[in-house]
Amino acid sequence: MARVLLLALLVLGLGLTGRVSSHEESGEWSCESNSEIQLRADFRPGLITLDGRADDWKDIDGFEFPLRPALDPDEDHEYEDGKMTLKALHDGNNVFFLLQVDGNYVYSKGDSSRCPSVALMFQIGKDATYRNMGGCKEQRGSCTNKTCRGHEVDIMHFSVGNAIPGRLYGSNRIDERNGNGGDSFGHLVDVYAWNPHCRYLDGMDPSGNDSSAQNDWKGAWWHSSFTDKSGFVEDDSPYSTGGQKGTYCFEFARPLRTMDRLRQDVQFTIDGSSKMSVAFWFPVDANPWVGSGHYTINCDWVLLDIASGGSMLTESAPNSGWDTTRALTLLFSVAALGIAILVAYHHVHRPNSISFTPIENL
Repeated sequence: MARVLLLALLVLGLGLTGRVSSHEESGEWSCESNSEIQLRADFRPGLITLDGRADDWKDIDGFEFPLRPALDPDEDHEYEDGKMTLKALHDGNNVFFLLQVDGNYVYSKGDSSRCPSVALMFQIGKDATYRNMGGCKEQRGSCTNKTCRGHEVDIMHFSVGNAIPGRLYGSNRIDERNGNGGDSFGHLVDVYAWNPHCRYLDGMDPSGNDSSAQNDWKGAWWHSSFTDKSGFVEDDSPYSTGGQKGTYCFEFARPLRTMDRLRQDVQFTIDGSSKMSVAFWFPVDANPWVGSGHYTINCDWVLLDIASGGSMLTESAPNSGWDTTRALTLLFSVAALGIAILVAYHHVHRPNSISFTPIENL
């Protein structure tokens, strides 16, 4: 029975990751990467509410990227509705990402390929390439953590076909008990890969379930055409009228460090850098998308810097802290001097109401 259950989980894991981005190319490859792109995640604690909306990000700088097909990054084939804005920050414990992209509202409940979808990919192994999703030369059946060591990439994939706008998906207690990176309530999954053929939920591998992993991501989505700001329920589907112009927002968070011991999660370090990419799927002209038919923000890795808090605070107000300290010190000094003078005055001028009593009369 246990072996049957293990096999079922493995099949489920492969199904859940079946539409995760594919970077495998056939034919010639031409990439004019902008190597100067550097996304910065500043230290901004207590700022973000993870609800899929962009209101609390308005003062955070980001990058605007043209979206081009991953397999043919030609500007003639760019996503026509606009560019993707990518923002990031951290609070010392978690890192947050915001993805915004214009697009007419489309939603088909239960059919992810007819709804927008996004993925984040990060380099784990030092030999992991952007092309071919890690770039391990092995094929399914020969991919293992030994034959593909050094080619690991970390992937978060979110399809909105079963996700209520504004609600959190991803990390949950049920899948934590199962010991994998799945999502029993939607499709915000925590995945790792060595190449497009060798992709697995965290905790799963070709030999089965390690049962020591978990989904470390949480996220939500929104579209600017929604009028109900108090929160939707499943019965409100499809949530808006199809074809309305607007902007999709995707908001995600994950701990900087995770409990991963299998090289399946990227580990972020304050004052450190990581390599990342973003993929976007959209059902153009109402045609369902396929796994390899996604857009990306660049034809190579983009650098993500996790900035420390000290430099950000110093740059934003170099003299205000010192001026405030001096003003408070002066105020307390004047107050203390006034109190001392008042006490001395009362001590000198108050009448002596206690009469003298000789000691022999005590």
